Amino acid sequence: MKILIVEDNLTNRAVLRDVLRFFSYVVVEAENGARGVELAKAENPALIFMDLQMPVMDGYVATAALRADPATKNIKIVALTSSAMKGDRDKVMSSGFDGYVIKPFDIHHVIELVKKLAG
Repeated sequence: MKILIVEDNLTNRAVLRDVLRFFSYVVVEAENGARGVELAKAENPALIFMDLQMPVMDGYVATAALRADPATKNIKIVALTSSAMKGDRDKVMSSGFDGYVIKPFDIHHVIELVKKLAG
């Protein structure tokens, strides 16, 4: 199964990539939302991990673009965020995301979410 990671922080991207590859997932990476949208259209991943705060195009705008396109509207998208304040999860989930992961990642939670959302 192919998973796209859209994350501007190289360390966060590397940690997530290495964990997913350990579990035999194929990983594609983008450093900003605009590139993430391009790769989602080109690579057709089963799942996208989308950072919310990035340069060029943030995760909210990128997710809205993917949801508006018939070719990508059904891809499962999980928000990556360091925001854990009350109400943040509801805001994210109402913005078209299928899941929510708080950074730093809980690896077990990430893998369980992948299994749940992408089979």
